[in-house]
Amino acid sequence: MRIALISDIHANALALRAVLADIKNIGVDQVFNLGDILYGPLWPRETFDLLQTINAITIQGNQDREIYEAMPSELEQRPILSFTIEDLRADGVAWLKGLPKTMLVGDVFLCHGTPQSDVVYLLENVQSGLPSVRDDAQIQTLLAGCHAPVVVCGHTHTPRLVRLASGQIVVNPGSIGLPAYDDELPLRHRMQSYSPDASYAIIEKTGAGWATALRRVPYDFVATAKKARELGSVGARAWAGCLETGRVSG
Repeated sequence: MRIALISDIHANALALRAVLADIKNIGVDQVFNLGDILYGPLWPRETFDLLQTINAITIQGNQDREIYEAMPSELEQRPILSFTIEDLRADGVAWLKGLPKTMLVGDVFLCHGTPQSDVVYLLENVQSGLPSVRDDAQIQTLLAGCHAPVVVCGHTHTPRLVRLASGQIVVNPGSIGLPAYDDELPLRHRMQSYSPDASYAIIEKTGAGWATALRRVPYDFVATAKKARELGSVGARAWAGCLETGRVSG
């Protein structure tokens, strides 16, 4: 069984097309989409339409939830959120709302953040402002009794494979659509991949266990950054810088 893991597309249809072409070239049995799918100053509706053409098992992320939970007062203060909802239209928002938050598929448990939360990082500690990998005991505590042989997550936009003392592996495929960002919660920190390429992963069950390949795919990130800047907001301009460099500027 060969599975493609995609996550954190963030409305980046150009990057998604490049990754789907790479997946087709490799050949897989199934695609798992780990959330944060359509939020962003890029192509929410186009990304939604593209995803309807593939047979992917999909869960929602925290920023998918923010779309369907958005209050009118938030839309005035968050231009990217307002743009996303307007471009996506009602059926796209309803699709997000109907997605499960977690799922178990055979030996693989899917979550966006952790099994219990879509906003907590499963693998990374960011108390220093920069990410470091949590120790084994902390990760197993956050798994909250999830004993699936393979746990796959997104949210941090950071490609990573961690093997636990329990024998479980945890795989984060990184982000297809946004290679860097900064956030103020739980405290100010930066997540950076240092490359503008789209990121995803392949996992495959073999006789010796689960093999993992973390893949980077080039695409037209210059055109994508230009699209982000068209929105004109401070947040969209920062987004464009991250798309171009895989780094947070400033």
